[in-house]
Amino acid sequence: MDIFIFSLGVLILACIILHFYTRQVQQHSKDPNYRGFQQTYLFVYLLAVAGDWLQGPHVYALYESYGIQKHEIEVLFIAGFGSSMIFGTIVASLADKYGRRNTCIMYGILYGLSCATKHSSNFYILFIGRLLAGMATSVLFSAFESWLVNEHRRRNFEPESLGLIFANAYFGNSVVAIISGIVAQSVANTFGYVAPFDSAIFSFIAMCILLITTWSENYGDANAPISQSFISAWTAIKSDKKIFLLGVVQALFEASMYVFVLEWTPALTQALNQSNIDKTDNKNPPIPHGYIFAGYMVAMMMGSNSFKVFCNYTTPESFMRSIVFISALCLSVPIFMPYGQGIMFIAFLVFEFCVGIFWPAMATMRSKYVPEEARATVMNYFRIPLNLIVVIILLKDFELKIIFMSCVFFLILAGISMILLHKLTLHVTPLVPLANVLTVAPHGTKSAPDESADKNQPTI
Repeated sequence: MDIFIFSLGVLILACIILHFYTRQVQQHSKDPNYRGFQQTYLFVYLLAVAGDWLQGPHVYALYESYGIQKHEIEVLFIAGFGSSMIFGTIVASLADKYGRRNTCIMYGILYGLSCATKHSSNFYILFIGRLLAGMATSVLFSAFESWLVNEHRRRNFEPESLGLIFANAYFGNSVVAIISGIVAQSVANTFGYVAPFDSAIFSFIAMCILLITTWSENYGDANAPISQSFISAWTAIKSDKKIFLLGVVQALFEASMYVFVLEWTPALTQALNQSNIDKTDNKNPPIPHGYIFAGYMVAMMMGSNSFKVFCNYTTPESFMRSIVFISALCLSVPIFMPYGQGIMFIAFLVFEFCVGIFWPAMATMRSKYVPEEARATVMNYFRIPLNLIVVIILLKDFELKIIFMSCVFFLILAGISMILLHKLTLHVTPLVPLANVLTVAPHGTKSAPDESADKNQPTI
């Protein structure tokens, strides 16, 4: 217990120092409208992820309180990932034709309905709720980013400032995760396990109101039929090696990350090497889950801040090679040192630090290479293999060692793909393509209005 509390204290102190250092060295946009644009995006995005985080800690506990058996709970989780893989890909891809803002509103509606189903103990109603949640998750990981990239381009902000927004978004995501965990626990203790899901509904309502009143609409190719988005996305992945390799890195890294989320608790518990562990004792758990989770989030915040520093010296394509291989090394610790809890926990913290760098780095690279007319659809294609991997892991009762060996294998493949992607980018000048991507509208999208038109619009 002491090592976890001590580590959390050290991490918080280091994170504060790193945050203030980052504020000193990072470049700031000279456009006076940039600050307001970033703030309004972050307000909406952070309300969206708050609704997601509020539910997380009590999903399993709520199902158990309804008397649902372990196997049935696993089926419900599989339904969520499967829905994201199949239905979510279709729903989220509609953003390119019918509008990214409209699809983000749909996210709030779908997830809100999913939360409402938690008031029922009926397995089939809960199953429907998991299907809705899976679809909403696909929207969260595609439509919001697609709107931001398009709007950032339309307003002609400096290209490098987009990466700063991504870094701040994922930094804020970690802060919101910690606060949401505290709020969820407080309302659950007072009103019961269903209360965090009701709190999430309020978060989604606030998000939708802000979104409707402050965001303008943008599209991929609004004139093309729905099928054209899927065709264009598939053609882009097949014809551009950079997009294909980027998708491989994203799918394999995120699959390893989601599996880690499911398996870090049994890994650290098993590392105690005790035969008489009582996992049902809520007052004296074998490991302090709250402190550990908070430590992970602080490590992610440090990673998001470090991304800003790294970008001052090199490109994401360059430093992500090392980050992916370091992640593989971290997840190899449970394989070779299954009973070294201290070193395992440190390795997991380093992995979360790498995750904090991964999110803004991938978003920045996607903004460079993924075509605007089918951006959301391409991003959801990337999520199909990662959801498939997680479903297989859930369906098969693999040993812990086999699971982490699979994660290491995935990350090594991702690292090799990252090396190949970096080699492809060496043949072009990094700044010129990025500037072109963020200032020139591609074929099939609406051209940017002139600056005078923007002066009469609310600043976002």
